[in-house]
Amino acid sequence: MKIIELNKSITESNDADAKRLRERLTDEGVVLVNIMSSPGSGKTSFLLKTIADIKDRVPVGVMEADIASSVDAERIEAAGAKSIQMHTDGMCHVDAGMTERALDEMGYKGLRLIFLENVGNLICPAEYDTGAHLNVMLLSVPEGDDKPLKYPLMFSTSDALIITKSDVKDYFSFDEEKCMAAVKRLNPDIETFTVSAKTGEGMASWEEFLTQRLPK
Repeated sequence: MKIIELNKSITESNDADAKRLRERLTDEGVVLVNIMSSPGSGKTSFLLKTIADIKDRVPVGVMEADIASSVDAERIEAAGAKSIQMHTDGMCHVDAGMTERALDEMGYKGLRLIFLENVGNLICPAEYDTGAHLNVMLLSVPEGDDKPLKYPLMFSTSDALIITKSDVKDYFSFDEEKCMAAVKRLNPDIETFTVSAKTGEGMASWEEFLTQRLPK
């Protein structure tokens, strides 16, 4: 497993960089998925379950972005996916230039699906286009159903919402219907899934949605 230290991109034209990277990956038959959430929402567990379920059908890679540490990347690599650890030099987001550098450092030849596990944060990652084809956010049941009201940009800019840790619903006052209504007001076209990486609930629907977006 490789670890790279990233600094802010030299270029200020992030949107143009993101568009160019997305087109490059599309031409190469690779789909990039940007995973965003708060710390502790279960991103890594969710990715590990997804990888376990699809790795025999789809070659997968994961880029792990953290301010420090390589624990998550080590877990991903042990699960059988190619991985690289990105240290963001204290920054709370990843931009397109950082994404492209990490892709090139990882070496993604032969992969069809790559996940970027963004820095745990519901504010900064929503403001930067990484060049991903899909922006997916996770919201865990313990976090509460009011997050769409507090962090509207994240919900507005995501293509899919994954409500995680559904197996603990009985222990938290999480009103899923209320949450979904607020999300749909912000983003009527967002796809939603309720899952548990622990029990497997809802994972098949998410994985079907994901694999349908891969090039034939």
